[in-house]
Amino acid sequence: MIKPAAVEANQVGAILNIIEEHGFRISAIKKLIMSAEQARNFYIEHKERPFYGELANFMSSADVITLILTKENAVQDFRKLIGATNPEEAAEGTIRKRFAKSMRKNAVHGSDSKESAEREANYFFSKMERF
Repeated sequence: MIKPAAVEANQVGAILNIIEEHGFRISAIKKLIMSAEQARNFYIEHKERPFYGELANFMSSADVITLILTKENAVQDFRKLIGATNPEEAAEGTIRKRFAKSMRKNAVHGSDSKESAEREANYFFSKMERF
């Protein structure tokens, strides 16, 4: 997912180019604004963490671009491509290093496991919206 700060900064095209240049295929894409409730439900695994409310508010503050990406080892390869959550700790050339404003506004979200990827894909896309 491309987060609100990156969408508002008109970085969507550049981020999508990087994703495709690294061999990912976009199987589904959608632009939307999540409600606060949708954002809270999406990030429910973080409910007990102190940043949960701030994260839900940020994610429902403006447009996001949701994606399903396919590639051999997609989850691991995408996690490597996006870099550490904190852009100051992210490796050079990663999406978060290049585009994130801060740790809280880190430009993109990436699933951390195949199970999370499936749950997150199902959250935003019907079977008919996947190619």
